[in-house]
Amino acid sequence: MAGPTLASHDSATLLLPSDGLGLALQALPAGVAWLRDLRVQYCNAPFAAMLGRATQELLGLSSRAWHADDARWIEVERRCAAALKAGQIFDEILTLRRHDGSTLRCHARAQALCAGRPDAGTVWLLTDAGQVDALQRQVRQLQEQVAQFAESASRAWRQADIDELTDLPNRTLLARDASQAIAQAQAGPKPLAVLHLDLDRFKYVNDSLGHRIGDQLLAALAKRLRSAVRERDLVARLGGDEFMLVLPETDVHGAAHVADKLMARTAPAYDIAQRELSISSSIGIAMYPQDGEDFDTLTQRADAAVHQAKRSGGSAYRFFTPAMQTEAVRALAMENALRRALERQQFTLAFQPMVDLRSGHVTGVEALLRWRHPELGNVPPAEFVPLAEACGLVGTLGEWALRNAAFQLKAWRDRGLPGLTMAVNLSAMQLQQTQLPALIDNVLHEAGLAPQDLELELTEGAAMQDPQHAVAVLQALHERGLRVSIDDFGTGHSSLSYLKRFRAYKLKIDQSFVRDISVDADDRAIVSAIIHMASSLGLQTIAEGVETEAQLRFLRQQGCDEAQGYLFSRPLSAVQLEAFVRDLQQP
Repeated sequence: MAGPTLASHDSATLLLPSDGLGLALQALPAGVAWLRDLRVQYCNAPFAAMLGRATQELLGLSSRAWHADDARWIEVERRCAAALKAGQIFDEILTLRRHDGSTLRCHARAQALCAGRPDAGTVWLLTDAGQVDALQRQVRQLQEQVAQFAESASRAWRQADIDELTDLPNRTLLARDASQAIAQAQAGPKPLAVLHLDLDRFKYVNDSLGHRIGDQLLAALAKRLRSAVRERDLVARLGGDEFMLVLPETDVHGAAHVADKLMARTAPAYDIAQRELSISSSIGIAMYPQDGEDFDTLTQRADAAVHQAKRSGGSAYRFFTPAMQTEAVRALAMENALRRALERQQFTLAFQPMVDLRSGHVTGVEALLRWRHPELGNVPPAEFVPLAEACGLVGTLGEWALRNAAFQLKAWRDRGLPGLTMAVNLSAMQLQQTQLPALIDNVLHEAGLAPQDLELELTEGAAMQDPQHAVAVLQALHERGLRVSIDDFGTGHSSLSYLKRFRAYKLKIDQSFVRDISVDADDRAIVSAIIHMASSLGLQTIAEGVETEAQLRFLRQQGCDEAQGYLFSRPLSAVQLEAFVRDLQQP
């Protein structure tokens, strides 16, 4: 049966039967009417005829008109309301009054049009009590049609307010309920927090595993979010991987506590379609009334704050500050510029030496992507790489860096600079691409390099987004003779079992641990443990961010294999790197 049709009557939006159902209702020898607020919104011709009136006369008329007196009318409506409130169908034999004053004994049935929405009204069915037996089969058929109509109407009401995938309120319902919550906060006056939650790198899930897996992940996440907050807090899905929460009577400290709780609930792995998926979230927070006094302003500022959280690396929350408005304008300009930067040849590679701590020789270099814009200046990787990930450009940039780094290594060798390897960073998005091994094969072939000339650096966090897929891709790379280094080791969530399955040959100790090893006993213990664990597993170690002799001395004492950092050299251009290596080779 066709669904309900929207029409306008007396400045109110009404749900009327579709043409097919309307014809069926008119053909029935029974009266059918839809009442809202006890007034007729629709009736068929038999209903009007039974009451001795024209159909148009009944539209908008109160049901009082067909009862003998006020007392009978009030009593019938009371019994009907009680039945409907209890979830039952009102079913009685009534004596009604026709327009000419004569009476009609009829069988009356009434039920709610939409379950849970009393404002939608009721559907009434009237049959002549003397003809009930003859009409029973037709009545049953009509009841089925009315039930379908009610179901369609209920679904229409629900779809207008509820996100079908997650069963959370959608943006429309959130805006309505949030405005009421803000009005109550203003009357208090009491604080209120608006949180914008956005998943980090969710696009990789859809791109690599498909939207069906992505939808299941979002549905599972929605349940976690709802369970993390109070019953009166509002949780809604804005669309995609974006969620919004409105927390009444919540101050800055309370908002920070909830943000920590939400990120903790988001982080544990999800078991989706026999895959173990990990995802993190970023959260932006705007506070009423200091950041805005209406819902639109608060959502805009929470959105600016979540973008700041994502630009800082994700898996974090940020409160809105006025400076974020300026940053949001810059981010928009940067995104537009980023999409044209490659074709305008604004990207270059810088190279940082990697030094063997036993011989003191430069054994390899790490290729680092740099962007110089004529107006924005030198844009830091920490700023443009997350933006490239969000825009879906990081794969294109990664391929450009890989290809240019390989050809630069070949150029150095052709100029008599042997013995170097080239380390290139892989993004999480590149790791999700099934064609990655074939792409690397092609680049090595075009550049005339062997697999062992290239070292692929992958962050621990990127590998753990979909560890099973990472294991399969890294195994394919290992079989080709390519070497994989786990970057930023110690900052992610990998277990030793996965570390073994990743077939890594080197661990890069994150600079956050190296920075204070000369003064912090905890950092010394962590670095020492990583080095000795790697050695027991047959893995090499390299420390990044080495800046002092004291740091270098400790790393050598612990048996670290390689290091890089400003103590040896800042990132250099290709020409500068060649000169640096040749100077070290001088006797």
